[in-house]
Order: sequence, then C-alpha cells, then structure tokens
Amino acid sequence: RELSEMDAEDELDLAEMEKLKTTESACLEILKKYDFTEWELMEWNEQQAVFNFLYDSVTLTVVFGPPIDGEFFAARPSRSIVSLDFESFLDEEQAPPSSCLVQKLIFQFIESRGSWQKNCPKLCCLPQALFDISLVVNRCKILGEELEFLQRWGAKFHLLEANIKDTEVKLLFSSSVALAKFELTLALSHDYPSAVLPFRVQTHIGNIGEKEVAAVLSRVPAGHHYLQRIVTSVHQNLLQAPR
Repeated sequence: RELSEMDAEDELDLAEMEKLKTTESACLEILKKYDFTEWELMEWNEQQAVFNFLYDSVTLTVVFGPPIDGEFFAARPSRSIVSLDFESFLDEEQAPPSSCLVQKLIFQFIESRGSWQKNCPKLCCLPQALFDISLVVNRCKILGEELEFLQRWGAKFHLLEANIKDTEVKLLFSSSVALAKFELTLALSHDYPSAVLPFRVQTHIGNIGEKEVAAVLSRVPAGHHYLQRIVTSVHQNLLQAPR
C-alpha cells in the first residue's frame, strides 16, 4: 500500500516536471522565433525571468505580475510584467577600454528607451523587447571587435594609436610617405553603425585637416564594419603619397 502511494507521488512529481518542461519549451519557442540569440535564458519561473547578454556582463530581470484574464502566451495564461531591470556586471577597472565603451553604448540605448515596463507591460511584448536589446548588443559587440582589430593591426593603416575616452575614439594617423600626422576623433553612439559619425580633426604635421578628411568620410557609407572602413579609406586616400 505504501509502495503504491509512493508510486502515485512519483507520478505526480513526474507529471509536474513534464508540465514545467512543456511550459519552458513553449516560451523558448516563441522567443526563438526572433532568432536573435544574443540573450541567454538563465531562469524562468512563476515570479521572474532572468536573461544574460554579452558574456554575462549585462543581466535583465523581468518580474511577472498576476495572470491577465482571457489572454494567453505560449499556450498558457499570459502574465502582466511588473518591472524590467538591467544590471551591469562588467568590472570596469579590469576590462579593456573597448569593452567599457561597448557597455556604455548598450546602457545609453537602454536609458534612451525610458520606461521599459511601460513599453513592455505584458508577456507577449517580451520577445520584441529582447529582439531590440539583442540588435543593439550585436552591433556594439561587433564595434568592440573592430576596435580590438584596429588596436592590434593599426600599424598596417598608418594608425599609431586608437584611444578610447568615454564614448569617443581618437585615431592618431602618421605617414612619412604623405608627410602627415593628424588625429581623427569620432563620436560614437548606440545607433552605430547605422548613422554617420560626427568627427573632428587635429592636424599635427602636414596639410591634412578637416576639409580633406571630410571629403574622404563623405564617401564611406554607414553600415557593417563602418569604423574599419573609415580607417581603410583614410589610409588609402590620404596617407599613400605626398600631398
């Protein structure tokens, strides 16, 4: 008799586990429809969902409210969302400047959206919110890779230094062939790489200044690997021969 009671309890536990698995997979299925896997689901229960982004350096905690009558999400009653909280776990003292810049731009985007709870008041809005964040995380991650590339291989483009200060990148070019040395400062934002970058030029040696650089940059369209293409274009058009 005791054995059958234990069996019944085990069956109930198994049924409950299966139910939870089904719920989780149904939710994941909806979220994956957006096919942007910049997020990683760390936790999903009745109270909250936790998502990590960018090598666990950014965490989003979504706190659920009560179910919404008559509304369903992933074949379950939909839930209201009480809050969406973002937190940074980047160690800014240890992290390279490119990682700090990427983090700043991501949080610049998060803050630019105002109240996330207002824009995402219930569960069915969550996939779109995750997609929007993922898009910016993805672009900023590529920017970080571009900066690391320029810091490592800049000499190939007559780039002496690529320094990062806050959300600005200072590129110091020097070419004995072109008899020129100048600094190009680019102001970055979370819109990168879809918007044209504001810039300024400081001439140290030679006659390459704002006008010459502006003529080159005007021919570099915004888009994928924008920063690398700017550097390549400056190198090809301004630093190859005497002016």
